[in-house]
Amino acid sequence: MSDAQLERTNVRISASTHNQDFTANGEMIKFDGFLKVYLEGHDNEDEEQEGMLPNLKQGEVLSNKYITATERFTRAPYRYTEASLVKQLEELGIGRPSTYAPTISTIQNRNYVEKGTIEGVERNYIQLTLKKETISEKSLSEVVGSDKGKLVPTDIGMIVNDFLVENFKTILDYNFTAKVEQDFDDIAEGNEKWTEMLRDFYKDFHPQVLDVEKNAERESGERILGKHPETGRTILVRLGKFGAMAQIGAPDDEEKQFASLTPDQQLNTITLEEALDLFKLPRKLGQVDGEEVEVNNGRFGPYVRFGKKFISLPKGMDPLEISMETAKELIDEKKKADAPIATYDNKPVQKGVGRFGPFIKWDNLFINVNKKYDFDNLSQEDIDTLIEDKLQKEKDKLIQEWPEEGIKIEKARWGRFNLLKGKIKVELPKETKVEKMSLEEAKALIEKKAPKKRTAKKTTKKKPSKK
Repeated sequence: MSDAQLERTNVRISASTHNQDFTANGEMIKFDGFLKVYLEGHDNEDEEQEGMLPNLKQGEVLSNKYITATERFTRAPYRYTEASLVKQLEELGIGRPSTYAPTISTIQNRNYVEKGTIEGVERNYIQLTLKKETISEKSLSEVVGSDKGKLVPTDIGMIVNDFLVENFKTILDYNFTAKVEQDFDDIAEGNEKWTEMLRDFYKDFHPQVLDVEKNAERESGERILGKHPETGRTILVRLGKFGAMAQIGAPDDEEKQFASLTPDQQLNTITLEEALDLFKLPRKLGQVDGEEVEVNNGRFGPYVRFGKKFISLPKGMDPLEISMETAKELIDEKKKADAPIATYDNKPVQKGVGRFGPFIKWDNLFINVNKKYDFDNLSQEDIDTLIEDKLQKEKDKLIQEWPEEGIKIEKARWGRFNLLKGKIKVELPKETKVEKMSLEEAKALIEKKAPKKRTAKKTTKKKPSKK
């Protein structure tokens, strides 16, 4: 089918009753081509004519059927969806089809962006129509502010982006990335040597990395909101070790108070009033079965604490307004969900649904339940099979173990091995002779991997000045 031929056009239309001109920008069809079939397949005339102009000639006389004036509001730039981000990357010449999916999954896995969940709100606007010297008014509505399904930058994503743009302007430039892609193509075609390309890149890049590592300030996204209305102390928000938080007290103050931001709050939009509300938590509600009940906000969102149990609040529930009655309902639901469904080896078996799907828990061992089982109606035989299969897998995976030290070596993927102690994991290459590894060698590897403890800075008191 033939291509359509379009002509981008700017039309100026003069009026017979005043000196003002009407203007219109769009495209006129010079040759229909495939559009003749495409447009006929659409039922919505407004959709098919969007951005299109009728074929006009200079000096042509137009009749005034009606004129509309529509109220409009300024809007922020649209957020990218995964599809529109791929399209933009293609237009900029960044990456290639095999890298688009890993790029998008990486920025989500590192919590730089997240899928939006805001539905948007309805907003009214007015449209005026002038027809036969009569003006009529129509009230219309539109949904604005929705970011559902779109990629929304998180606090840490914006801070990392600002840091990279500030310190690595050349690398973050779109043209640089496109040029590297072209260099790769030239290397593949034999028109450029890969060693020379890497040498030219690293001779400037490596010194820049060392300079930034030594001299760049640590970014925290700190933003001062104002003063506390009662104490006059500084209130600010920043990114901490466990996420975004509000702080009472200047950075130099010895005593500070901290409160986590809720999942729907961001460093760049939170107000002073909203930050002050965070410090009203935790709220003590009373006691249930002799255990203290309180509501608080943590790194994973608001929750009810019942003794040593933590129960997340349902989405949309305000921790500042939750009542004792509602807290009791949540506690009862948690008790019911945590109640044992069976026993194995005289130890209780519980079930639940986590981020990776349904599971059962036995003796601090979490076992995924796949789709071949009816999760809502697990039999004792099903539970026995799941636990026994899991125990056998753990035995097959174990190569060496020193129980008194809490150290073990297990098989990993791709023929490699993992050396484990608590939360410390050392990945070992497949060439490692793990069967012959001694306890001393294992301890040395773990000690090397373990995070170094920060030593507190000693503060020397200033001597009073002599009068």
